[in-house]
Amino acid sequence: MTLSKDNFEFVREVVRREAAIVLDQNKEYLVEMRLSSLAQRQGITGVNELISDVRDRRNVPLRELMVQAMTTNETSFFRDKHPFDAMREIVLPEMIEKRQARKSLNIWCAAASSGQEPYSLAMLLRDALVGKPDWRGKILGTDISNEVLEKARKGIYSQHEVGRGMPAQWLVKSFKRDGLNWQVKDDLKALVEFRRMNLIEPWVGLPVFDIIFIRNVLIYFDPQTKRQILTQAVQHLAPDGYLFLGGSETLLGLDLDFERIPIGNVAAYRPR
Repeated sequence: MTLSKDNFEFVREVVRREAAIVLDQNKEYLVEMRLSSLAQRQGITGVNELISDVRDRRNVPLRELMVQAMTTNETSFFRDKHPFDAMREIVLPEMIEKRQARKSLNIWCAAASSGQEPYSLAMLLRDALVGKPDWRGKILGTDISNEVLEKARKGIYSQHEVGRGMPAQWLVKSFKRDGLNWQVKDDLKALVEFRRMNLIEPWVGLPVFDIIFIRNVLIYFDPQTKRQILTQAVQHLAPDGYLFLGGSETLLGLDLDFERIPIGNVAAYRPR
């Protein structure tokens, strides 16, 4: 049964209110595709029946699953390459030099999805701290979806997933075979903590970070929400830290006083 217009508008309103994600009017196919999969997993006849269950029974857990199903979880190891080159060649060596007294580095991936980005950073951080046993490095990965976070915590990826952007030397060094899949090694897992977080809800218990990645997520928000998220982000960024955005994301039109810092083939930001 085709998704009804009324149910589509209901989904748009809930997703915008609870995740600040703006679904265009032409996204009915996307809603139907993703919620069809959710309905099947939940043993519900179809999409309209699933939405009716959310509306009529005030089914809060199912509503949360519906919102999470509408988030985009496209990711890969070392996605876009250049930010990770900049981290390895410039940012991490610089931050290690600046943090000699403290001997610790804190990094936050604010849209961790199923873990490929945090684990990519963990590989770089682990190598940067070789020969520094008194140093502590930690990466926090957050996402709105419990489902993708559970996958991230397990750290098990298919051959296809590790084949997307993963250099062979990193695969051998950082993963072990698990049947037909690949398992993140324990020393890498120890560097990463995963936690559920909705970026438009109050930010509770976050420390100050040396490096923040908020990549490929702001494109789904309206300008007001982008300003809100970035304003809070810099409150949790060290004054000499680095904020990385996605390659297609920009601060133009957001009326934020940020300094753009070219690093190799990419740029990062920090407040002026």
